[in-house]
Amino acid sequence: MPAGAEAPFLELLARGASADAYEQPVLLARAEGGPAERTAALERAKLLALRVRSELEGRRRREAELSALFETAHDLAGLRDLDAVLRAIVQRARSLLGTDVAYLSLNDPARGDTYMRVTEGSVAARFQQLRLGMGEGLGGLVAQTARPYVTDDYFNDARFQHTRTIDTGVRDEGLVAILGVPLMLGHHVIGVLFAADRRARVFEREQIALLGSFAALAAAAIDTANLLAETRSALAELERANEIIKDRSGVIERASDVHDRLAELVLRGGGVHDVAAAVSQVLAGTVEFTEAAAAPARALEASRAEGHAVRHDDDWIAAVAAGGELLGALVLRGHPGLDPVDQLTLERAAMVTSLLLLARRSAAEAEQRVRGELLDDLLDARDRDPRLLRERARRLHADLDATHVVLAARLDATAPDADQEADARRRLWAAASHLAATRHGLAAARDGGT
Repeated sequence: MPAGAEAPFLELLARGASADAYEQPVLLARAEGGPAERTAALERAKLLALRVRSELEGRRRREAELSALFETAHDLAGLRDLDAVLRAIVQRARSLLGTDVAYLSLNDPARGDTYMRVTEGSVAARFQQLRLGMGEGLGGLVAQTARPYVTDDYFNDARFQHTRTIDTGVRDEGLVAILGVPLMLGHHVIGVLFAADRRARVFEREQIALLGSFAALAAAAIDTANLLAETRSALAELERANEIIKDRSGVIERASDVHDRLAELVLRGGGVHDVAAAVSQVLAGTVEFTEAAAAPARALEASRAEGHAVRHDDDWIAAVAAGGELLGALVLRGHPGLDPVDQLTLERAAMVTSLLLLARRSAAEAEQRVRGELLDDLLDARDRDPRLLRERARRLHADLDATHVVLAARLDATAPDADQEADARRRLWAAASHLAATRHGLAAARDGGT
């Protein structure tokens, strides 16, 4: 590449210019009638600069999403009024995805349907008063199946049971693209969180997963707000019974204490063992995090199936799970007597533990992916700007000027079945990634090997 070809594009990157601006240097060179070699060099530099710009935008977007999720946890940790919690949930959902409208519906067990509770950005009164039967419309299907659904053109999507009432309300609001994710407590759906646009839009998988993670945190906050509201009501009714009031006050203090401690742990980046230590203090017992293989299998499976902590001899077992995957268990040792609130505390701690494990896994996978992309670029893209490669390596604590050993590994033979082979490849990749991370190196999967 001729010297100086990349200069105008570096300036555009520094300015944060739009993608259209990157065409100007090439168009100007063609208009001036310069050498064909320089025009070709500018074209290559433009493509490289656009790739760098796309990568930078992706990182900024991921950082903003993660920041917004933790800001949401911070906001919800300080809320005690249910209406305030619901408004914060819907406002944050709209902000996270940048949609025209966000809204939240809650299940009504007495009537067997769902109703609109809070909206943000809505302008149609009929839409704000909608009630959806189980299975009706996109939201009714989400509530019935406990799965997220998305459509980029609601009225032309035949997957949903369209009714005149729902379609009229949606048409009044002018909505076209809708994403809905369930609010889950254990295996029970308590509502649906929506984000919607008044134009056709494709919601990406990362956006669906992000809203789903937020919905999990929001469901816990709703449950906590309901629990605290019910506790306040019970205290008002039992005002004349001093002994009961004292006992209930102690329960509230423990619930509030563990809520605040767990929220603080999440916000300051605590680990699963920090959660176990905090709950140990609140429950006046010994709480340990164990791998799934080390926990009593029958009790662990029962806890996952029921969504509650279960007793095992003198211990209590709370499954730490995400979806269908068992990540481990929280075990309360030598504490056979456990009241319902303390049981809920243990279950809440297990849910927070699963969120922490998933967050750590996501962060580790993201770093591994970035390391792999850098190694691929070093091996395949020799025309890349060395300064940019060194800067990327520096952020990953990898020294490109040092002497490195290249280690290539692949499976010796094909496993008997696809699942065993996939598991073997995952173990090989995990070992390579750990070795690269601890030795300030890089790892990537290439051509079936590592």
